[in-house]
Amino acid sequence: MISSVLRGARTIATLPAVRYVALLGLCAAYLQGGIDKLLDFPGAIAEVEHFGLAPALPIAVATIVTEFAAPTLILSGRLRWLGALWLAGFTAVATILANRFWELPMPDRQMAANGFFEHVGLVGGFLLVAWYDLSTGRRATARSEPGSGALPERGRP
Repeated sequence: MISSVLRGARTIATLPAVRYVALLGLCAAYLQGGIDKLLDFPGAIAEVEHFGLAPALPIAVATIVTEFAAPTLILSGRLRWLGALWLAGFTAVATILANRFWELPMPDRQMAANGFFEHVGLVGGFLLVAWYDLSTGRRATARSEPGSGALPERGRP
């Protein structure tokens, strides 16, 4: 009974579509943030200024580039490890700057701490993506993944 449940779980959980949905879930907030910042660029600059960062304009632009470029690397499979490390670093820095829960009074501290540690979880997820791609020696391209229906990269089975 347990082996059939395990076999069924393995069959479903290892589908390429499940992997893609998982990666999309990790990247969703960044894509949404990039869209919002593009649609309200003055708001993006105001957000940077709110956190005391300067110069605000290039930081806002770099943030938008990060929120689109790194997820694109992750979701396309091209240099997925680089996109994952990029978002892990970005998220770690942004979390320390934006979720300084230790400076807040209760009860605000508890809500900010929850947000802080949720972002720590995202950092962990991105590190896991990078670790997997780098430790398996994969170049992690959609064309080289079994079951993708695409041709393998040159020199790869």
